[in-house]
Amino acid sequence: MTDDTLPEIDTTVPHSARIWNYWLGGKDNYPPDQEAGEQTRQVLPEIVEIARHSRAFLKRAVRHLTADVGIRQFLDIGTGLPTVDNTHEVAQAIAPESRIVYVDNDPLVLAHARALLTSTPEGATDYLDADARDPETIVERAAQTLDLDRPVAVMMLGVLPFLGDDEEAGAIVRRLVDTVPPGSHLVITHSTSEVTGDRVVEAVRMWNEVAPTPYHLRTPARLAAFFEGLDLLEPGIVSCPRWRPDPVDVGKISDMDEYCAVGRK
Repeated sequence: MTDDTLPEIDTTVPHSARIWNYWLGGKDNYPPDQEAGEQTRQVLPEIVEIARHSRAFLKRAVRHLTADVGIRQFLDIGTGLPTVDNTHEVAQAIAPESRIVYVDNDPLVLAHARALLTSTPEGATDYLDADARDPETIVERAAQTLDLDRPVAVMMLGVLPFLGDDEEAGAIVRRLVDTVPPGSHLVITHSTSEVTGDRVVEAVRMWNEVAPTPYHLRTPARLAAFFEGLDLLEPGIVSCPRWRPDPVDVGKISDMDEYCAVGRK
């Protein structure tokens, strides 16, 4: 990828990846993103903590899958902008030979792909410019870096809310899980309204007024459908801070409207 092929980025309208980056304290955002982020925060002040706890869950899940389960391959769909503790950084810090493929269709993420492609000499990282709605292309191109005959962790953190149709979203998840062998894992985070009710519903309504792609909430029961046929790891489908928290955080946990789960094939 050369500078001549970098996509043109419209900085005059808010973008979901940049808004999320703003909440995480990143620098890859612009005034329209900051304004939209602040509008959401006025309705749902917890949104910054939700963003941070979602990222912390990624770190704990990847750490567990790498150190305890022995997973060495990750397919991270809906990557978002690079920040601290990216999937390859967490995995390769434990197992340098780990191989990671990132997938996103965001032009800004594509522009930052070089940061995602840093890897240990023993391992590998790759970035695919592809849409989550096209699992066939994802699988075909990911196979150039990953050995799909060996276990893979399929990561779908925060991407399924952008797929509002349950049947379509379920078919995409099933296609991806069907592609990988037994011993593989599915990792999902998804927004709900279980904890804050109308406030998060209103925040999503405001988000959908300005963001380019509509966002949808699901109940934990609907989230469970994505794990049909898989063995859920303890503690099951829970608010992100409650998924295997670090010992120092036990006793300080509060629920929030970002739920998560990890399932084993």
